[in-house]
Amino acid sequence: MPVSAEAAFRYLSDPRNRPEWQSSLLSVAVPADEEPHLGQTWSETTAVGVRPHLETTVFEPFRAWAETGHWRGVSATLALQFTDVAGGCRVRATGEVSGQGAWAVPAGAAGLLASKAIAADLRKAGRILASREG
Repeated sequence: MPVSAEAAFRYLSDPRNRPEWQSSLLSVAVPADEEPHLGQTWSETTAVGVRPHLETTVFEPFRAWAETGHWRGVSATLALQFTDVAGGCRVRATGEVSGQGAWAVPAGAAGLLASKAIAADLRKAGRILASREG
């Protein structure tokens, strides 16, 4: 991203910003005045009607952030690592989607599609941040 790891971390770790950069989201329910922190919880409404409940599980300012989410029989994790580089920062995303019972196959399909969607969403976040810096 064309911004510092600090700027990227501050933006990406705040659930209130997610509908702006995450293409699958319609809304996020988190108190407007609540600052991001370890253990923060929120819920989301996605474009396909999924309403997961999420929690911040790693919160190391400007270095690492992670979440876990649950919806019915599906669980997902997303972890972001931030590294300053010349001209900005690198954000490395890793994640996993799993399902139990009848949810195993749909979760597997979602996991296969997730990496491209996450990469596109992070590129969009980078463009948003770059436009604010400029």
